[in-house]
Amino acid sequence: MLLNLFDELRAAKVPVSLRELLDLLEALQQGLVFADMQDFYLLSRAILVKDERYYDRFDRAFSIYFNGLQNLEQALQALIPEDWLRKEFERQLSDEDKAALKSLGGLDKLFEAFKQRLAEQKERHAGGSKWIGTGGSSPFGSGGYHPEGIRVGDAGQRQGKAVKVWEQREYRNLDDQVEVGRRNIQMALRRLRKFARAGAAEELDIDGTIDHTARDGGLLNIQMRPERRNAVKLLLLFDVGGSMDACVQVCEELFSACRSEFKHLEYYYFHNFIYEGLWRDNARRFSELTSTHEVLRTYGPDWKVVFIGDASMSPYEISHPGGSVEHWNEEPGARWMQRFSEKFPKLIWINPTPQSHWAYTQSIDQVRALVGQRMYPMTLAGLEDGMRYLAK
Repeated sequence: MLLNLFDELRAAKVPVSLRELLDLLEALQQGLVFADMQDFYLLSRAILVKDERYYDRFDRAFSIYFNGLQNLEQALQALIPEDWLRKEFERQLSDEDKAALKSLGGLDKLFEAFKQRLAEQKERHAGGSKWIGTGGSSPFGSGGYHPEGIRVGDAGQRQGKAVKVWEQREYRNLDDQVEVGRRNIQMALRRLRKFARAGAAEELDIDGTIDHTARDGGLLNIQMRPERRNAVKLLLLFDVGGSMDACVQVCEELFSACRSEFKHLEYYYFHNFIYEGLWRDNARRFSELTSTHEVLRTYGPDWKVVFIGDASMSPYEISHPGGSVEHWNEEPGARWMQRFSEKFPKLIWINPTPQSHWAYTQSIDQVRALVGQRMYPMTLAGLEDGMRYLAK
């Protein structure tokens, strides 16, 4: 039972084991769900998927297992029954949708034409004005253009003209190569957590209470212990302005996620590259500079350092005195990065530029060399790799 679902999950590269499949079968035998597809979906996902990044892959495999038939005719006939087509579609149509259907003679005419195409069509079709397929101007299919029709599937560019959509996916892709959001960033940052117990004894020590109660012959002996707190110290340095203006939102999400995850957090700003001064307030970058030497003296080598920037600039801004676009720097930016690398053993650079573009920018190669190739893309996988290095 459910071996085909297990095979589909493995084929979709969801890391599921036989132990988890047996747990799902045990849950079904215990009657946790019965005759309800939505409940079964939620139960199976909770048991079989151990990481949010695989939700999208699980949904695809689940859909294939329960809905996937090999050819278009079988799939559409099985997935769109007669009563659903008429009653459910008509119930969900707005007054505007119903008015739009009049150009085809109404909902009945649209469905009759759809069923006729379905009965006649024997193979995949693209383009044209009649068959169910992609592109073209047929009222049935996906990615084409028609004043109104039924969108089937999710291929091609949408025109926003369908009066009804079949198989619309409503869950968010959480795969590990998509652009990150605040929630995804938090999940990745948790790999860096390092808890320590400090302060007053405020938390109940269950194991200690059981042990001391047993030692005292059953007389309750409550034991308390200090609360566990995140002991990681994180120093963030954000590149702002210029080409980073397009990355403001994702940087804000990263900053917000870090503030919620780390008790010991400090941050500074720079433009393009670091020189003799950093700032805490971007609006007063020239009037309220903080000496970079002071930053290096203030924070100890136990701090984790994360630079966030696209590393895209003139190569001279890194390699030459006076190379900065905003002022005359007495020392090259590379020298300041060397000082950071010498002071902080755990230092990485997070780059929002897609990794496939890195090879085309000379300055990115320079920065990667300066940070010991520890540059990571700002994807969920990239953040996790970076946090894994910092946590070593």
